[in-house]
Amino acid sequence: MSQDKSAVPSEGRILVIDGDVERARAMETILHFIDRECTLVTECARWQEAYREVGDDLLAVFVGDCGGDARLTELLREIHQVNDRLPIFLLTEKGKEPTLRIEPGSVVLGRIDTPPHYAQLTHALHQAEVFHESHAGAGRQRPVDLFRSLVGSSRAIQQVRKAIQQVADSDANVLILGESGTGKEVVARNIHYYSSRRDKPFVPINCGAIPGDLLESELFGHEKGAFTGAISARQGRFEMAEGGTLFLDEIGDMSLPMQVKLLRVLQERTFERVGSNKTIKANVRIVAATHRNLEEAIKDGSFREDLYYRLNVFPIEMPPLRERVEDIPLLINELIRRIEHEKRGSVRLTSGAVMALCQYDWPGNVRELANLIERLAIMHPFGVVDVGDLPEKFQTDSVRSEAARAPKLTEEVILQPTPIEFQEPRLPREGIDLKEHLSNLEQAFIKQALEDAGGVVAHAAKRLGLRRTTLVEKLRKYGLQQAS
Repeated sequence: MSQDKSAVPSEGRILVIDGDVERARAMETILHFIDRECTLVTECARWQEAYREVGDDLLAVFVGDCGGDARLTELLREIHQVNDRLPIFLLTEKGKEPTLRIEPGSVVLGRIDTPPHYAQLTHALHQAEVFHESHAGAGRQRPVDLFRSLVGSSRAIQQVRKAIQQVADSDANVLILGESGTGKEVVARNIHYYSSRRDKPFVPINCGAIPGDLLESELFGHEKGAFTGAISARQGRFEMAEGGTLFLDEIGDMSLPMQVKLLRVLQERTFERVGSNKTIKANVRIVAATHRNLEEAIKDGSFREDLYYRLNVFPIEMPPLRERVEDIPLLINELIRRIEHEKRGSVRLTSGAVMALCQYDWPGNVRELANLIERLAIMHPFGVVDVGDLPEKFQTDSVRSEAARAPKLTEEVILQPTPIEFQEPRLPREGIDLKEHLSNLEQAFIKQALEDAGGVVAHAAKRLGLRRTTLVEKLRKYGLQQAS
């Protein structure tokens, strides 16, 4: 029976099933080099044991030599029966055409030459992420978080909220303008969420992140044999988004030939897969976004004027963070609450530190602020950050003088979760002494708990979720002075 899995995060593990031990080890090394975790299975018959251990965390399965085409066909059928939402890639020797016939219904997205090129491998991982998101199913798509970047009381952000309310329930194309990091995708998700299409898929694609020769296949899909490596038919984003919303991010980076093809789809509401002459109808709402000045791009010939007017039916401009300074304290709270919600620690900022952040120009906008808050939570876990603890670029002379006059009060932070994705801490390449590291971390938390509790062991134990006698033993173990 197929398992009903929800979408797997983009940092999911890769399961490598390959009887060729040397090739499997080489693939493991390459995946680790690009910061991907993987599990190796060199006895193909035992793959389900590994799957049971890591199945919920799997992004994709790479399948190599399993003892001939007949056994490989059987293995693919087994994987499909256990989880029919798990994308598979076949590992094949470079330059050697596969002899295996792919059965309809098996989730084989393509093949990977070995040893793989970096571009081919990362493209395969990208395909797997898109596959998971598009097959998440109704009610199980990644959650729509409506508040990140739209938190605030500034006039500019209020105008954005009003524009979303005005346009959401229509089918008009929307063009979202703004600098990188301002939250354009958040606006697109809000538009979809408040529209009548909210129960259908929201499918994003970054037009600037996909090479031009692959973008057509990504948007419109392809048939088997349409190009080298297309060993099975595949849906494109237009088909995935049927009835819902297609978000074309960084539309200004799309090549002119692709602009022509997109314009035709917007005009006729039909398209064909690459390698097919069968016309497919498209019932999709288009929301596009760009950080570029498209009117200037039209003048220099890099963007089509007719496509611009097709997309720019209802423009929404996201203000840069430097123009909504009054929203920064609320955004800080929002981002910290996100970290707390995910149980990845917490941090507090003094009023002086918040003041210093409000005086910064924020060229990276909300994304840069989010990265800073994550860094502070890692460097000062459950601590209080003052001006002196901020990176040097935030510590100007005016900031220091104002901070000296500011009361040393901690900003209270109770916030909303956001969809910003942070990476989990990773093991250093040189390794660590785990026992010593955990011991140091435990001592640091015990000291903080005692300080916060005024040296009262019972109160500190309660804060740490320990019995008083257990904490007393730990104090004795680490030679920490026990307050009376």
